Amino acid sequence: MEISDENLQTLARYLQETLNPEVNVRRPAEKFLEGVEVNQNYPLLLLNLVHKPEVDMTVRIAGSVAFKNYIKRNWTVQEDQPDRIHESDRAAIKSMIVTLMLTSPESIQKQLSDAISIIGKTDFPVKWPELITQMVEKFATGDFNVINGILRTGHSLFKKYRFEFKSNELWTEIKYVLEKLAQPLTNLFVATVNLTQTHANDVNALQTIYSSLVLISKVFYSLNFQDLPEFFEDNMQIWMQHFHLLLTVEAKNLQSDTDDSVGVIEQLKTQICDNIALYAQKYDEEFREYLPQFVTDVWSLLVGTGLEPKNDLLVSNALQFLSTVAERNHYRNLFEDDQVLSSICEKVIIPNMEFRESDQELFEDNPEEFTRRDIEGSDVDTRRRAACDLVNTLSVHFEEKIMKIFGQYLQVMLAKFAENPKSNWRHKDAALYLVISLVSRGATQKHGVTQTSKLVDISQFFQQNIVAELQRPNVDELPVLKADAIKYLMTFRSVLPSTLVVSSLPQLIRHLSCESAVVHTYAACCIEKILIMRDSNNHPHVTGAQIQPFAAELISQLFGVLEKPVSEENEYVMKAIMRTFSTLQDLVIPFLGASLPKLTEKLQAVAKNPSKPHFNHYLFETLSLSIMIVCKSNQAAVKSFEDILFPTFQAILQQDIQEFIPYVFQIVSLFMEYTPAGNIPESYMQLLPCLLAPVLWERPANISPLVRLLRAYITQAAPQIIAQDKLSGFLGVFQKLIASKSNDHEGFYLMQSMIQNIPKETLAPFLKQIFFLLFQRLSSSKTTKFVVGFIVLICLFMVKYSASELIMLIDGIQPQMFGMVLEKLLIAEIQKVTGRIERKIVSCGVSKLLGESPEMIDGIYGKYWPQLLQALLVYFEMPPDESTLPDDHFIEVDDIPTYQTSNARLNFANTTKEDPLPNVSEPRQFLVQSLKSLSNSQPGRVPTLISNTSTQSQTCLQNYLAKFGVQLV
Repeated sequence: MEISDENLQTLARYLQETLNPEVNVRRPAEKFLEGVEVNQNYPLLLLNLVHKPEVDMTVRIAGSVAFKNYIKRNWTVQEDQPDRIHESDRAAIKSMIVTLMLTSPESIQKQLSDAISIIGKTDFPVKWPELITQMVEKFATGDFNVINGILRTGHSLFKKYRFEFKSNELWTEIKYVLEKLAQPLTNLFVATVNLTQTHANDVNALQTIYSSLVLISKVFYSLNFQDLPEFFEDNMQIWMQHFHLLLTVEAKNLQSDTDDSVGVIEQLKTQICDNIALYAQKYDEEFREYLPQFVTDVWSLLVGTGLEPKNDLLVSNALQFLSTVAERNHYRNLFEDDQVLSSICEKVIIPNMEFRESDQELFEDNPEEFTRRDIEGSDVDTRRRAACDLVNTLSVHFEEKIMKIFGQYLQVMLAKFAENPKSNWRHKDAALYLVISLVSRGATQKHGVTQTSKLVDISQFFQQNIVAELQRPNVDELPVLKADAIKYLMTFRSVLPSTLVVSSLPQLIRHLSCESAVVHTYAACCIEKILIMRDSNNHPHVTGAQIQPFAAELISQLFGVLEKPVSEENEYVMKAIMRTFSTLQDLVIPFLGASLPKLTEKLQAVAKNPSKPHFNHYLFETLSLSIMIVCKSNQAAVKSFEDILFPTFQAILQQDIQEFIPYVFQIVSLFMEYTPAGNIPESYMQLLPCLLAPVLWERPANISPLVRLLRAYITQAAPQIIAQDKLSGFLGVFQKLIASKSNDHEGFYLMQSMIQNIPKETLAPFLKQIFFLLFQRLSSSKTTKFVVGFIVLICLFMVKYSASELIMLIDGIQPQMFGMVLEKLLIAEIQKVTGRIERKIVSCGVSKLLGESPEMIDGIYGKYWPQLLQALLVYFEMPPDESTLPDDHFIEVDDIPTYQTSNARLNFANTTKEDPLPNVSEPRQFLVQSLKSLSNSQPGRVPTLISNTSTQSQTCLQNYLAKFGVQLV
């Protein structure tokens, strides 16, 4: 693509159209941009467009977002994939992007800054060493708009140090950054703090200066996160002295005017609390002398900070700092005094635990966000959660004192509620929050709280204070307390008596009809969590038979929630539907007639705009589960499901709804697997050419579901595949997969299905080429995964055909090549194979090789017979070898696209692995039977061969022979 005015205008037009709410306009524009992004100069055109002041600002911003997303998708070259960015474009981007970023408006600057950090993730510092020098040089400009741009980029670039695992590469990079940046950053920090005095009366200047201090403090946090750098240890006094100054500064003219918008001064103090909490937690020895001063600072800050939402993060971080300090043995003396504890409870904890007007607004107007914060634990940044954490920390270390202090407050709060429930419900809300914080000791995501304080009887508290809320006749009365009561039940479900928990189900079902989205969401979530509870013997607390009496109401109410305007795509409700179906199993069949049309209708609705990945996933899981429950006992029902779902599936495929396509493939696989072999409808065969088209295989999320679907074709429709001459297409897919380090295991799965289901005479002409490709890949890139897959395939071949045919095939590629297979693969690497079925295939394949192959017994490979037997005995007796090979690669989680295969894998559409040896229950017995057959055909030969193994191996084999009553002659 040439960088011309005409192309810039075209690009601007399409970018404008991507902002159009009309899907018929937006989608084609997105497709066009997706199609041209592989062209040379495309990213440079975007940067040119973004930098043109005469272009409409919305288009420029859209261009900057498109550029950032382009970099995000393409800059890191995935293994086995071509580079989608031309080398000249890469160099040009890196040479111009810093300057462009610094001269752009702030809204564009942020996007380009993020793009720099994405590029830096792979290229900095090795391929882009000049980046840090360019950045540091800009500090000297004195222009704070430029300095802030650099600091924003630095924050974005170095933030990864907070999350990455320790490694030599990481230390080397941080050391390089510190050498270049630590001193200039410190100088900038001191100079910038001094400027706050110089410009004390200039609000606009102060706004920019304090913005710089926020960014400097964020960069400081990232650079200090992994370990305490020597430079910062040596200069700790400078930094801490200035942090103290900034934490106590009163810049009232910079505080925001509204209750909601967070001012720059609040941002700065919030970050400083984060920084000192990091030091208190990780470097307490070096930080000890500064800590008492900061405890005083933070205490004063908390007492003097109001309840406005704009202060939430500041208060949260300040409380977390106190929690961190209270956890450390040598700082506990700061909290031991009864007066101090009472003061903390009264002045800090209770006020920050109260349900404020802003909480109520969130509860009513943004229930999704309220739920996300409250029951998903993503409220780590809220003052309420931080107050709870501080209560929990103090109640662990000063249990009796804290229980006594808070016990008094609890009595007062509950008494006030009892006086006038309608007016004083907030007191009970705070009391319930307080009890949960005081009592909880250990918790897991799956089980909720698993340990509690012995000083509080949670069952008694449940009976006295929770049951009344759940039994209140009007489900819409005092909704916040309803949510609290359900949360209490959910939190302590594993430690409350199970009869109490299970008997609450009818009350929870009743609350599904509540108008409050938070309440009906909590009810659905709690029902789902109760249904997956198991006892110490792994038996479910709730069986299908137990919920059958109220199943009709439960299912009806859950679907009813999905009709409410605020909960049309409520993931908790969808998950509860899935779990209800799973618990009921066959007992759900009477309700499917009414449920399936609703599920299909919901699928059609969400396909128009897939915006809730979890909801969509549980929806497809529920559909898969319904198919499985019905069709496992009635295969004729497949046709009914096809009639219901196929029109929607066709629309998804035609409209290329990428998020849903992997799900569709898995459910179509399920249909095929439940259809008797030989009865596959022609419509499936018409779909096959599309499935073999290369374009579908370019998306990583499609690969595993597509392989699953092709394997279903091979299992159920092998004659049609052969008759329609489609086998070469399958082999082409195998060739593509086997060349990829990421997907070679899928290639092996495909080939295993072909060996098991395609007649040998049909496959025979291709076998030599198949094995040639495998050996070619083995010599170019030998990973553990590939080696294990190859060993399993070789052994499956011997199980299905014969060991002699395998030897003849491999030696046909290169004379005596099978000796290398024995030495380098079977004997050397067999211990790496894991998985029950895989281990059975391998042990039986090797047993057949030892017992049935003349070439191994009396032929050119005879010298390997004792070594192979010894390797097999070690394989049986020793744990798997978990060492890795030099060519192994490890995929970084961050590099995997969001909708990756693992996210889209349907648990209820999974089939168990096909066992090619259903009649073999004990592989050791199979070995001794193979040796017995050989011994009977060649008396005296086997004992001679065995005598060449180690004494340990001979003893082991004697034990097997004795165990299975076999004698060798």
